[in-house]
Amino acid sequence: MTYCLGMLLDAGLIMIADTRTNAGVDNISSYRKLHILADEPEQQLYLATSGNLSVTQTVVSMLREGIPATDDSALIRTLSQATSMFRAAQMVGEALQMANRTIGEALQALKISSSATLLLGGRIGDAPPALFQIYEAGNFIECTADVPFMQIGETKYGRPILDRAIRTGTPIEEAVKIAFLSFDSSMRSNVAIGRPLDMLVLPSAPASRPLIRRIEHDDAYFNEVSRRWSTLLYEATKSILNPELSFTAPPR
Repeated sequence: MTYCLGMLLDAGLIMIADTRTNAGVDNISSYRKLHILADEPEQQLYLATSGNLSVTQTVVSMLREGIPATDDSALIRTLSQATSMFRAAQMVGEALQMANRTIGEALQALKISSSATLLLGGRIGDAPPALFQIYEAGNFIECTADVPFMQIGETKYGRPILDRAIRTGTPIEEAVKIAFLSFDSSMRSNVAIGRPLDMLVLPSAPASRPLIRRIEHDDAYFNEVSRRWSTLLYEATKSILNPELSFTAPPR
């Protein structure tokens, strides 16, 4: 299980992914799920992955080395040829389709889940950052201002605070804090999600360089956010009046 979050705000793009993998209670380890596909002045592409590791690892390798042609030609296509984020999302969807036709079918024959979902974020040229969610079939949707965030993996525990607090105008620093609270809630309710977390922050201003950071178990700010959030939730709960309950004796 995993949890990946992407936010597309006026101020920029934020992507965070946990690193825990779980193949049973006695086989828990860490694996990077936020990948840098391109980090050049004219092309900045980042991919968060959720699902079967063999499938997602194949997709990442294919995107870095080139996507084979579907016909008999020797043409290999790379993300460097993508002229827009929409075209890049199409190529990522194709790579996922190819991985599902090979590794995915073999896994399904063994009754092993091969499902995988991806978040593609970044920008090409001087265009503003964009964020896409790519589904198992290779189709995708783009993040919009109506709901300026996307989640994949174990999403339910971390969503309530996002629905209440994230808007397109939320400042970057505040959005990162809210994202940490979303991950903290998820980790408290599901042991299959855990640190380290990988975080990417890409400001909207053209030519901006991304901030890439790993949030370790001893990260002082994350731990303080977690502690304060628990305290404030407890205090807020205590401050709300209890209901007036009237109990009557059961009839004889």
